[in-house]
Amino acid sequence: MTAKRGRDGRVRWGVLATGGIAAAFTADLLTMPDAEVVAVGSRTPQAARAFADRFGIPRAHGSWAALAADEEVDVVYVATPHSAHREAAGLCLEGGRAVLCEKAFTLDSRQAVELVDLARERGLFLMEAMWTYVHPLVRRLVGLVRDGAIGTVRAVQADFALGGEFPPRHRLVDPAQGGGALLDLGVYPVSFAHLLLGEPSGVRATALLSDRGVDLQTGMLLSWEGGAHALLHCGVTGASGTGATVVGSHGRVEIPRGFHAPESFVLHRAGAEPSEFLASAEEGGTGYVPEAAEVMRCLRAGEKESPLVPLEGTLAVMRTLDRVREQVGVRYERA
Repeated sequence: MTAKRGRDGRVRWGVLATGGIAAAFTADLLTMPDAEVVAVGSRTPQAARAFADRFGIPRAHGSWAALAADEEVDVVYVATPHSAHREAAGLCLEGGRAVLCEKAFTLDSRQAVELVDLARERGLFLMEAMWTYVHPLVRRLVGLVRDGAIGTVRAVQADFALGGEFPPRHRLVDPAQGGGALLDLGVYPVSFAHLLLGEPSGVRATALLSDRGVDLQTGMLLSWEGGAHALLHCGVTGASGTGATVVGSHGRVEIPRGFHAPESFVLHRAGAEPSEFLASAEEGGTGYVPEAAEVMRCLRAGEKESPLVPLEGTLAVMRTLDRVREQVGVRYERA
């Protein structure tokens, strides 16, 4: 697979890290005619070169700092575990690069504020890679809800959990990598609730912790002034249906599975037949295309943040995750 190259107005991407999510994102970028992947950076020259050869990327940097200093890069996609997001994204911003940083954005809200402040000081674009917020079908769902299709939102339910045996150094269970269900999976239902209702006034949480202090499963009850609430769950002890329901005063919306990047949802309203909405087959790739397209639209327009994934929203989600971690007793060394 080879990236097209040229100086014809395409946005030039750098990719920081070489794991599975970096590969998936890069593969999607290569399907976009207005994107050009020009560089990759890793902690070792060998990893960077292997990734570059795999995707036909012209430059391979053996350090994050070298990628951050690459003047031929317009924007860097940060795909490290979230324990390294503060360092990696910070290096890129200090090097003058715009940044798209994977979620969870950082280990805690303090680190998130540092990155946002740095981006604003440097006048650079920064966005959390919360693909749910830019997903066309989710945007349609939110539009219907905001137009009053189900009345006033009263409740949100969402869960995201995986099952399996994870070795001790796997990022999902390793405290050194910010492991645990909450930051890796729980960020999705929390962000979904924020998207519909904003930052909650109340947070209650409980969790099952591992002997290394990471959360293996977490339940959350968020509440808002006016009575709305959200019942959320995440875990790595057993796979869930990954569905979501939004309950309103005059109807509800049900996402049967994969609410974070759904293929369909059903609108139920009193006195009417259910209406099913399907994702378009034209999105292409594995789901990262709308996310990358929004970044490139913002860069071309000279916008420093996306209206679809605003930085204040990212900070609000991080504050909620902090409150959950505080209640369940999860601590990270770097936070």
